Amino acid sequence: MNRKMNSWTRRDFTKTMVLAGTSTALGSVRAAEANSRVRLGCIGLGNRGDQVLDAFLKHPDAEIAAVCDLSPAYRDAASKKTGTAPRQFKDYRELLDQKDIDAVVIATPDHWHALQTVHACQAGKDVYVEKPLSLCVAEGRKMVEAVRKHDRVSQVGIHRRSVELCRQAAELVRQGTLGKVTAARAFHIQNEWPNGIGNPPDSDPPPGFDWDAWLGPAPKRSYNKNRTFYRFRWFYDYSGGQVTNFGVHYIDFIQWALGANAPLTVTALGGKPAAMRDNREIPDTLEAVWQYPGGTLVTFSQFNGNAGTWSLPGCELELRGTLGTLYLFGDGYEIVPDAISEDEFPARSPLTRSEDAQYRKNARSRIQAAKQRGTSTADTAPHARNFLDCVKSRARCNCDIEIGHRSTSATLLANIAYKTRSVLDWDAQAEKFPHHAEANKLLSYPYRAPYKLS
Repeated sequence: MNRKMNSWTRRDFTKTMVLAGTSTALGSVRAAEANSRVRLGCIGLGNRGDQVLDAFLKHPDAEIAAVCDLSPAYRDAASKKTGTAPRQFKDYRELLDQKDIDAVVIATPDHWHALQTVHACQAGKDVYVEKPLSLCVAEGRKMVEAVRKHDRVSQVGIHRRSVELCRQAAELVRQGTLGKVTAARAFHIQNEWPNGIGNPPDSDPPPGFDWDAWLGPAPKRSYNKNRTFYRFRWFYDYSGGQVTNFGVHYIDFIQWALGANAPLTVTALGGKPAAMRDNREIPDTLEAVWQYPGGTLVTFSQFNGNAGTWSLPGCELELRGTLGTLYLFGDGYEIVPDAISEDEFPARSPLTRSEDAQYRKNARSRIQAAKQRGTSTADTAPHARNFLDCVKSRARCNCDIEIGHRSTSATLLANIAYKTRSVLDWDAQAEKFPHHAEANKLLSYPYRAPYKLS
């Protein structure tokens, strides 16, 4: 990245949206989509970026016009995959200068999301940005403001918002199928002991690798192999760790199912009791707890020194209600009713005993019918499809920037509670902790000069 960021951010961008919409004589919606191409620029092509590229390539109306990455090998691999020889860039700002690009797909490390999203909005591009949305709460709010100010379509890559069975499961919960939801639990469990991600020494960067550009707004550090590519997620300079990486998917679904967008209180405890022989910063064991309106307790458990079964085999999260429990899997969901007879508890006012019995009977019928397994995947293609459709219609996406910000924020709050060893009340409207000045300092962080988020 050769140009100074602070001078670049003063540039006055011209908004552009090139939607070559056509219709066919046969009136085929699918054919019309194929002829109304959305020209995309993909920023960040390794690992998750490669997966998201695959998701967009499944749609004939997605034209990959440009690709951008610090790695020439990643750029070349992505170009070959598209089969269309897109323009290649090392500097994302040069990609944003391309007037014929309608939208960008951002799949860089977390600490780059805010700058690239804001700059894309200023350049008149719609934005698909991977989760977690931001590295801190203040960044996320800036991203929301940029999308709204520049009237952009946005999609955050919490892709289960576009999985139909997840939508069905969330709706069942909101309809009261589980009764009163009192608790929800989510899990990230795998055994990384004893070596974890390894412990390579600091060294010079490999030849041709622009370490300073990779760091961007993050603090200046000596190069270490583990601080790059996928393993950056184990370091707080670039990521919130597994509570934001995996946890944002789970917390988003739970908030969706509860009809809530923020917790009231959060706390977290953890550490490194597994004593991995690696140089990670994030804990290998963490328990985060949020309390939501209505009293529902939500727990995220990260156990990376043991892989024992934690719930039903394959279950990723569960919601427990007074009438039953929903178990969410990668391929669907199951709802298991509680065995409650009409005589175990007094009738709930204002229902009579017979009305109460009928209520329980109807609830059990809904629960027993609510099992969908083996008919869903966590594929990102439907999320990409929703984004392309909304670029054309100008409607808000399934995971609009505000939704992604709120879900990401909840996980970021857990990290702040962990770092301050506190139980924190949260004012979601002000986006502040009303009783903890030290915790409020962690809602943002200073960018390394000359980078500015404005």
